[in-house]
Amino acid sequence: MTTSTSIPSNFQDVWQHAGHHTTRLVERIGASFPHAAHQGVYQCEEPHWWTAGFWSGILWLFHREDPASGFGEIARQCEEKLDMPLQEFDQLHHDVGFMWILTSVANYELSGDATSRRRALTAASHLAGRFNMKGSYIRAWNPWSEGEDNTGLAIIDCMMNLPLLYWASETTGDPRFRHIAIAHTNMVLNHFIREDGSVHHIVKFNPDTGEVVEALGGQGFAPQSAWARGTSWAMYGLTLSYRYTGDPAYLQAAKKVTHFFLSALGPDGVPTWDFRLPTDAPSYKDSSAGACAASALLELARCVPANESQMYAQHANSLLQHLIKACGNFSDQEEGLLLHGAGHVPEGRNQDNPLIYGDYYFVEALAKQRGYEGLFSPRARY
Repeated sequence: MTTSTSIPSNFQDVWQHAGHHTTRLVERIGASFPHAAHQGVYQCEEPHWWTAGFWSGILWLFHREDPASGFGEIARQCEEKLDMPLQEFDQLHHDVGFMWILTSVANYELSGDATSRRRALTAASHLAGRFNMKGSYIRAWNPWSEGEDNTGLAIIDCMMNLPLLYWASETTGDPRFRHIAIAHTNMVLNHFIREDGSVHHIVKFNPDTGEVVEALGGQGFAPQSAWARGTSWAMYGLTLSYRYTGDPAYLQAAKKVTHFFLSALGPDGVPTWDFRLPTDAPSYKDSSAGACAASALLELARCVPANESQMYAQHANSLLQHLIKACGNFSDQEEGLLLHGAGHVPEGRNQDNPLIYGDYYFVEALAKQRGYEGLFSPRARY
């Protein structure tokens, strides 16, 4: 096995490196579901795990530019393996958006495959079924253990699942999916986004009355802290909701959260896993938050006048350059594209590891630099 440690000089070279890297990884894992890399090797999860779509998403991003790569066939095999959790209610959660946008929606938009369309609409129906009229929120999870009650929990991550609902309304002409996405987004504006642009990770509702019970720290350091990846979910998700609806309140909220994120970055340009850490707390970097934010910035740049667009695009370029320099992997000894991702620091899981969703958003941002839409973007005809 050869090793290269030189850093590519431009985004074109990084894109090509990522494509070659993906070709090598396909040879080992094929149609599997990588999640986090340990000691240089991606560990794979079961199909019901929330990250099961991101590997397929990477494959579709490269397939779109080179259909002869063979990546599309591997992505279709991954999609077929997701049929089992699609039919098993107890294992599903709000992250069906992450899972089936990057598998079935991508396949349908690329190929017109009718089976993929039905799969994605089934997933959208499951997601819509998690909506609680009392509180206007989409419930995040089913119980993780016997006796646990998650019925009142909503989390900021769900903003990235809403494009599945917008897409379902577009492809069927049925506005009900869209109405639910809008109601959930309005709830986020009211209860998740703080005055300074920082974001709660979890808000707990009384599921019978809809009243807010409390905010929870979740994957952040504390309830009133500022979890970096949650901030990037909000940046991107609010921007996508604006692109799907044209509601100016969503654009203003996206800008507000974005400006908080950019102001909280340190001199090395890579976000710390939580932007409000006490001095004695562990200060791991989170490249996945940076990659998601870079893609969000490029999405936001499409939504604003030219002078603002240039500013957001420059911030995206700068963030990508920092990620490449500080976190980019250019060695064959490591299967992740981005080092130094922080999965769930409070629980001690994947505190300094490559993460497949970080890799996905990194590749997606590079694809946007090449003029493509993201796979979450509205009516992205590839």
